[in-house]
Amino acid sequence: MASSTKLNVLLVLSGLIFFLLQLSNTSFAQSSAIEGIIIDEETGNSISYAYLFLEGINRSQTTHSDGTFSFRNVPEGTYNLKMQRIGYKTQSRTIEVPPNDTLKITLTMTPTILDNEGIEVVGQRDRGSSNHLENASQNISGASLRQNLSTTLSGTLEDVPGISTRSMGTAPGRPIMRGLGGERLMILQDGKRTGDVSSQSADHAVTIDPMSAEEIEIARGPSALEYGSNAIGGVINVVRNQVPSSIPDHLHGTASLQGESVNTGSAAGIEFGLPLGNNFALKADGNFRSTLDTNTPSGTLENSGIFSTNNSVGLGYIKPWGHAGISSNIYLNNYGIPPDSLGGHPNGVDIEMEKFQLEGTSEIILDRPFIRKLEIDLSHKSYFHQEIESSGIVGTEFGVLTTNASVKANHNNLAFFDEGKFGIWAEQKNYAVNGTRTPDSDSYSLSAFFIEEKDIGPFHLEIGARLDHTVAMPDAENQSIRGREIRDRSFTALASSANAVYDFGGGFFTGASVIHSFRAPSQEELFSLGPHLASYSYEVGNPDLDSERGLGKEIYLRYRKSNARAELTFFHNGFSNYNYAANTGENRPEFLGGYPIYQFTGTEAVLQGIEFSSQLQLFSNWALSGTLSYTHGKRRLFEQEQNQQATDDEWSPLPMIPPLKGNIELSYNKDGLKIGTKSKWAAEQNRTGEFETPTDGYAIFNLFGQYHFEKWDLLHTVSLNANNIFNTTYRDHLSRIKEIYPQPGRNISMLYRVYF
Repeated sequence: MASSTKLNVLLVLSGLIFFLLQLSNTSFAQSSAIEGIIIDEETGNSISYAYLFLEGINRSQTTHSDGTFSFRNVPEGTYNLKMQRIGYKTQSRTIEVPPNDTLKITLTMTPTILDNEGIEVVGQRDRGSSNHLENASQNISGASLRQNLSTTLSGTLEDVPGISTRSMGTAPGRPIMRGLGGERLMILQDGKRTGDVSSQSADHAVTIDPMSAEEIEIARGPSALEYGSNAIGGVINVVRNQVPSSIPDHLHGTASLQGESVNTGSAAGIEFGLPLGNNFALKADGNFRSTLDTNTPSGTLENSGIFSTNNSVGLGYIKPWGHAGISSNIYLNNYGIPPDSLGGHPNGVDIEMEKFQLEGTSEIILDRPFIRKLEIDLSHKSYFHQEIESSGIVGTEFGVLTTNASVKANHNNLAFFDEGKFGIWAEQKNYAVNGTRTPDSDSYSLSAFFIEEKDIGPFHLEIGARLDHTVAMPDAENQSIRGREIRDRSFTALASSANAVYDFGGGFFTGASVIHSFRAPSQEELFSLGPHLASYSYEVGNPDLDSERGLGKEIYLRYRKSNARAELTFFHNGFSNYNYAANTGENRPEFLGGYPIYQFTGTEAVLQGIEFSSQLQLFSNWALSGTLSYTHGKRRLFEQEQNQQATDDEWSPLPMIPPLKGNIELSYNKDGLKIGTKSKWAAEQNRTGEFETPTDGYAIFNLFGQYHFEKWDLLHTVSLNANNIFNTTYRDHLSRIKEIYPQPGRNISMLYRVYF
């Protein structure tokens, strides 16, 4: 990015923050405070290091070693105060903050041995901030996050029902949800798009290290439309809170050390926040990760090492009217892609990746009958990576400059609805590729959305809609791709969604949701032309691609009580024009090994399936949990393919669809100690697309242990895992290198984290 562009972005951000700071002189609300203590409901002892979140105004605090806490600069009003802590149920309490006074309260929390207490039923109001997803259907935090913390985001989420990992080695893993990946599954950080190209190809890594995550949220349905019309697969949001929105009493934070044996991997990280006077707060975090090549039961997976670092700093200005702040982030990742199955690159390919991000954000609480809160965000991301052959020659380079801006408003009653949210969002993206004949291109997007909610007794209703307009402008004149003219393309469409939940009482809920999605073809799908070094492919775009329209439906039944939880979901996603890269069966022999040609095309497709998850407290200290997921994907054959077939079947399996899979876990919990075993299994996958290799079924067994204790006024947590303890040879169907090497072998890993 040119220095002048950087300066312009900085000036805009500074001007925005300066304008918002002037609002502190306006009395939107009286300045009040909250002081209190949290105690154990059973023992009466104080609870240290509990996390409190004041919903609606995005204020959070952590209790001190004596269980006390305080919030400053809080406007008067009614709030939900959410409480989370290791070993306790996540609970919420409604509080009333008086004007220009201090509310003093005593709160209680109930112990539990079940995980995933962060799971939230759609319909329970969570009037969160721009960093959080409203009405998240699932939340991974605390002990569950630490137990599953992996090298990548997708590895951390692998045990969530419906989620699999698309991989091409250790580093470039990206989540797949219900068989849907790429741009159909949005990955956010603090509610903002990441600005990388991980959705484009299996060799591109997600620019998020899960070590820095405070929690991970998953959402579907109307709430997903706030972030894009294309999120039929859902939204995954990694919450880091890079811009502080609360003033801590004193220095608070965590320090972490992680190691694993399967790749001699190590990682370290620290994050902290501290007050700067009465109205400012500083938040900073940093981590690094290093691994060598991964060991498998069949030998060492060559060129699969990683060296990465992720660092950020943010400054927040907090007043009773809300907050405003800025943050900057740098992400660097050098990792290897293992050798290709064609033998063209026997030593693999190295990728050197970097991303720089600058962000300004604000939330303004308004004392108005209709508009409750305004959120204003502006961000700029500069992304670049090189794909380097073992000889040191740069084969392919990718660069993306992305600028996003949004204005959102939360409102109170509107006609039939109790509350809702509306806003506008804009994006400008400059995309460039060197080493191919793909032309540079710009894209511009403008969107407007609304989401509304209504409660009628035990019935909860949500509806939403989003209007998107996208223009893609290639820097090419009189050029074509296989006879198709490269030209400007524009796409406009309306996406919509509805969700309904009914509370039967006694812990039973049922619900249904529908989403009509829209996705404009990406710049890569439209204009790619040439070899893609690290994915060992020759990619051919299609300038004539139409927009992708999907209709997703799901029905679910949930049961939630203090000692048991279960959820059963049936889903069906149909696409009138499913755009994907099809293996043509042809190759380009002039490239080492003969790169297979992938042609972007669109066809009718259907993905449907079932998900199940449950947790049960067997006895006072024993718990049993399990999950099951199945996705069936198919596409309609093109007329030419039907003519070549010997049968009358008009459908064929979609490629890269995960098989039936699940896990079961048994654990023992007592006095801060948790130990257990987990079995993970998958059936064979022989419903394969053309030129795709089937995979056998497998079962692997893991052991784990966690312990937390307090010492020296600090909370210490230790997590120990032994995965694939029998060193079983198995292959993941979504791995692009499954023909060469199986999945990792036996692995002993440990995470130590201290809260201060």
